[in-house]
Amino acid sequence: MARRKINWYKYTSPASFYPLAGKMVPWFAVLSALLLVVGLYIGFFMAPKDAVQGEAYRIIYIHVPAAWMAMFLYAMMAIYAGLGLAFNARLWSMMATAIAPTGAMFAFLALWTGALWGRPMWGTWWVWDARLTSTLILFFLYLGFLSLQGVIEDTRRADRAGALLALVGAVNVPIIYFSVQWWNTLHQGASLRLGRTPSIAPIMLAALLIMVFACWMYSITVTLMRVRSIILERERQAPWVAELLGETK
Repeated sequence: MARRKINWYKYTSPASFYPLAGKMVPWFAVLSALLLVVGLYIGFFMAPKDAVQGEAYRIIYIHVPAAWMAMFLYAMMAIYAGLGLAFNARLWSMMATAIAPTGAMFAFLALWTGALWGRPMWGTWWVWDARLTSTLILFFLYLGFLSLQGVIEDTRRADRAGALLALVGAVNVPIIYFSVQWWNTLHQGASLRLGRTPSIAPIMLAALLIMVFACWMYSITVTLMRVRSIILERERQAPWVAELLGETK
């Protein structure tokens, strides 16, 4: 019996992607909640106290995943925005718009938790450190992208302007990542690097990775929920949306 192939290309259409996203949201939401509970429990109750930083180090289970997701989501936002710009694909531009608020939230969370961590470690809430400054720039890039989406009424023009900003600002992501290697900064070096043995205890690493995946699943959940709302707003004149809204009334 011939195996039926799935035509993934059809899901680049907002009309086809909308119901698919609706089916995926509950799965990712449950997974993110479970991972969050497990990660926080291991990190705050099972992982040992750090020999140097004491209990204060536990903020890494919030700070590090937030910082990683802020960079990762910006890269994804730039990719989707670039694809939307290059191929005039409505759904990819909508995805970029849907990702931006979550990325901005994680960037803000990374800055805020970094300040809380920096106070007992450095004796100050903020220094113009290379990594901190580049992360602040990342946060402003997110705000700039969101502002363009808000002030330009024509969604096509807003998508093009946002895509250009996202693509230009993408150069800041590797600067954030490599800043502790390129410059002499107060920020500690990476505990995890490809090809190297992690410098933290296995249980700490487990909690950290679980929290990263929890934030990842959360990001997928809220992005899918948001893109469904954007699809309905932008495609409200399409017959399939009118039919869908008519069925839900």
